[in-house]
Amino acid sequence: MKTVAYIDGANLHQGSKGLGWLLDYARFRVWLREKYKVETAYLFIGLIPKNKDLYTALQEAGYILIYKEVTYDGNGKVKGNCDADLVLKVTSDFYEEHFDQAILVSSDGDYAGLVEFINKKGKFRTLISPSNNCSFLLRKLNIPIVYLDSKKNSLKKG
Repeated sequence: MKTVAYIDGANLHQGSKGLGWLLDYARFRVWLREKYKVETAYLFIGLIPKNKDLYTALQEAGYILIYKEVTYDGNGKVKGNCDADLVLKVTSDFYEEHFDQAILVSSDGDYAGLVEFINKKGKFRTLISPSNNCSFLLRKLNIPIVYLDSKKNSLKKG
């Protein structure tokens, strides 16, 4: 049985940071492999040239990075929403039968329609919520949810 994880990188980073701790991405990848038998972990992330060392470290930890070109708002803040890319990848992988079970790492309610679809098809395994404020749109789907904060001791950096 092939299990694939689809990770909203910005949501994962901001979620753990919002909890007051930083995630050890290498430990997280091992945990995904050991706990859920995740063979492939796609990490959707904005492409910012100065972060090349981070991208290398993530790849070495076993993630497949899917980059989103970023733009900047009027204040110079990075904008790199990858929601549509993640939805398209999961949907295409579903129709091409690239997984038996999918795991989503995000707290964003924008993914509720995708999760509902994959769940109805019997292909959804679990949602890993980086935030303790997981969207109601996801929570109301009656799906398995693991809150990352409950794994803090084994997954935090340092």
